[in-house]
Amino acid sequence: MNAPIQTPVPTTPGAAFAGGFYAGRFQIDGQEYALIVAPKALGEHAPTTWGKYGQDIEGARSYNDGRANTEAMAAAGCELAQWALELVIEGHNDWYLPSRDELELCYRNLKPTEDENWCSFRDGDNPSSLPVGYPYTDQAPTQTEAPAFQAEGPEAFQATTYWSSTQYSPHYAWLQLFVDGYQDHDHKDGPRRAVAVRRFKVTP
Repeated sequence: MNAPIQTPVPTTPGAAFAGGFYAGRFQIDGQEYALIVAPKALGEHAPTTWGKYGQDIEGARSYNDGRANTEAMAAAGCELAQWALELVIEGHNDWYLPSRDELELCYRNLKPTEDENWCSFRDGDNPSSLPVGYPYTDQAPTQTEAPAFQAEGPEAFQATTYWSSTQYSPHYAWLQLFVDGYQDHDHKDGPRRAVAVRRFKVTP
């Protein structure tokens, strides 16, 4: 799990790779990773709760390590996290729920719509992405150039909110809207969609 990639990593978001689709690069503690989004038919969950409202999961607070968050969630009994960890897609069994920064990377590089972006406060600020992501403008990021991920495409994110694995508080968790990039937190017991991802460490 998370072994260094031995084959060339795609540079184009949306390219089929390693059991899913390449979404971009990010870093955890100075180590570079490639992020892979699961195929929609197998790795996207219908609207569901994040977990129990009021339950504090201390190990699920990372903004960039979705794997650690998901494992902590699952250990605390969160069914959504358990679903992600139990996935086996094209022989890969290391799927998890993306952290706040990993989910933002998915929106930035695989934005499905042509809508202007939400530009309040610091939506889009992502110190974990490579290159570093800065707050959105109304026109950046633009709609992805990957046809399969454009609105109505077979792999496109729904024009709705998705859960990240990053807890905001005992009552709230971070989410991202895949229409205009709006980032916020909401009650853990509210129904939202979710998507599974996996990652590879990228060697120099």
